[in-house]
Amino acid sequence: MSPHVRPYRPADHEALAEICVRTAHLGGDARPHYRDPSVLPVLFAHPYAAFEPELCFVLDDGWRAVGYVLGTADTDRFVDRFRTEWLPRHAERYPLPAGPAADNDEVMAGLLHDPERMRVPALKDYPAHLHIDLLPAFQRRGFGRRLMSAHLAALSAHGAPRVHLGMVTANTPARAFYARLGFHEIPVPDAGELTYLGKGTGEEV
Repeated sequence: MSPHVRPYRPADHEALAEICVRTAHLGGDARPHYRDPSVLPVLFAHPYAAFEPELCFVLDDGWRAVGYVLGTADTDRFVDRFRTEWLPRHAERYPLPAGPAADNDEVMAGLLHDPERMRVPALKDYPAHLHIDLLPAFQRRGFGRRLMSAHLAALSAHGAPRVHLGMVTANTPARAFYARLGFHEIPVPDAGELTYLGKGTGEEV
């Protein structure tokens, strides 16, 4: 069976975690850079699949999920649910650092405890946001476009007119990928190491 895009299923939970970890460091494997990389899917994958599985799609190679796209149609609502429902489940395992972050694990723990950081005034016209990742062997083969097309159609059907994403500016291959799909830069003051991109959900990719 050739790789194909399909809706997320609960059985994909562990595959989502593996994909997230193996692509989280500038598109490469994050495991050498963390003491406990399990914090990454807790931040960037599993809450979306838990809260809005209807917006989550995977690339299936015939055996397992090897890529995904997921997100939320309403960032404000997602932040509220993250604070009240998600964070209490995970705060004990990933405690808030007592002082400035000493390593990557503590940076991510700090992000976990600050979901309100996702409320960026400059992005108010782009209420949805997304994350997309594919294992390296499935990159640059057109599968990312297929995933994105499915996700944007689902966002549009759920009433989200525009979507944004935040990417590490140094990840130039990712920036080229998003440019090919028609994403444009959104000026965001004090964005730090991130670049924000956006697109209308009804636009073609």
